[in-house]
Amino acid sequence: MEEYFFACPYCWEEISMLLDPSVSQTYVEDCEVCCNPIVISVTFEDGELTAFDAQSIEQ
Repeated sequence: MEEYFFACPYCWEEISMLLDPSVSQTYVEDCEVCCNPIVISVTFEDGELTAFDAQSIEQ
């Protein structure tokens, strides 16, 4: 597992997530600070993180 730090798109607090370098995926996870849902997209190639995106869900 790889720890990755980023800013929440709602509250702008820095949070971290553990990412599995064996799989690229898109999923929804709640911010640990403000509890709003964040769409997380991660891409790994050969175990290296090549793309990370954290977006708010449009209401």
